[in-house]
Amino acid sequence: MGSGSAIRGSRVGAGPMGEAERGESAPRVRVPFYCANKHEVVPSFAHEAAVPEEWDCPRCGFPAGKDPQNPPAPPRTEPYKTHLAYVKERRSEEEGRLILDEALAKLRAERAEIEAYIQANAN
Repeated sequence: MGSGSAIRGSRVGAGPMGEAERGESAPRVRVPFYCANKHEVVPSFAHEAAVPEEWDCPRCGFPAGKDPQNPPAPPRTEPYKTHLAYVKERRSEEEGRLILDEALAKLRAERAEIEAYIQANAN
């Protein structure tokens, strides 16, 4: 059995919280929103607040609209692209070959310099 002296959920000396202590609540309006997965969300807004055209569905995360027959389309997610896919978007096969040939020529020239240096200093 647990300790009998614990007071759960309130402080010592705290009375009941009623509307008299909190003040009057603002007038509210409840607006239904509908997502593409047929979920209904009914958030409440202050009466004077501007109600948005779309609201995020808390169940699936899709956007929800006010018209149940025509909800907003779910966002289209782009598939993951590799580095090579991005390069192919920017360069043609011909440009790729030219760049590769240039890089290989540079590497071969550097390797030839290193081999010549080693040969000259081997004696």
